[in-house]
This record gives sequence, structure tokens and C-alpha cells, in this order.
Amino acid sequence: MTSPSEALRRTVAWRSVRRSLAVALLIGTVLNTINQGPEILTGHWPIWWKLLLTYSVPFCVASYGSYAAFRTSA
Repeated sequence: MTSPSEALRRTVAWRSVRRSLAVALLIGTVLNTINQGPEILTGHWPIWWKLLLTYSVPFCVASYGSYAAFRTSA
């Protein structure tokens, strides 16, 4: 098992952050299309805080998954 501080250091390393950003971009775009697509297609602006949350939640989930994997790795 890796120490929590080492797992955190590896989680915030650029390689892990880049992977989490890619997941957030893909999943966030799909979710925003589902949740706010009709409004955007009719010419309305999306609700900005929902837009931000929809991208930040997959980023946090992917980052936590990285942390958990690093924490349990040898």
C-alpha cells in the first residue's frame, strides 16, 4: 500500500490530472448535451453553474478513482 501523501502526490501529477480532464471533457459534454441540449438548441444560454458542475463532477470522480488506485497499489 502506498501512503496517503504519496497517493495524493501522484494524483495531482500532470499525467493523472490530464487523464481526469479528458474524462471530464468527454463525460461532461455528453451530460451537458443531455441536460441542457434542448435549451441550447432553441438559442438559450445554458445555466452557467450547472455547466460548471457537470464538468467538475466527472473530474472529481476520475481524480478520486486515481487516488484510490494509487493508494491500494504496491
